[in-house]
Amino acid sequence: MAKIAIIEDDLAIAQMYRLKFEAEGYEAEIAENGRLGLALCEQMKPDIVLLDLMMPEMNGDEMLEKMRQTDWGRNIKVIILTNVGEQEAPEALKKLNVSAFIVKADMTPRQVAEIVKSQLLPPAQGPAPISAPA
Repeated sequence: MAKIAIIEDDLAIAQMYRLKFEAEGYEAEIAENGRLGLALCEQMKPDIVLLDLMMPEMNGDEMLEKMRQTDWGRNIKVIILTNVGEQEAPEALKKLNVSAFIVKADMTPRQVAEIVKSQLLPPAQGPAPISAPA
């Protein structure tokens, strides 16, 4: 079962996504700011992180920068889920290996879940070999 960390300061949004992912068979945990999110990710070692940018105590970009500096957090997939437009996002995100950038207002929870699921799939192995007739 894949593990998803939801780092989001709006508790209603965070709970909605947690319930959506749990209903689909994933383990999902919530942290309400970057400081708590960093601790959650270190303890949980999620397969993917949904990360808001604008949060109290530690912004998402700060949290991601700190996470990328660790052995355990270097390769975790991260999807930015925010209402900040990609053009207004901190420049540092471009260097922090973000898998996707989603503006919350532009996507339904179902669409976000589909993006997360596609990020959790293993890399394509290519088409199956065609067997010759016997």
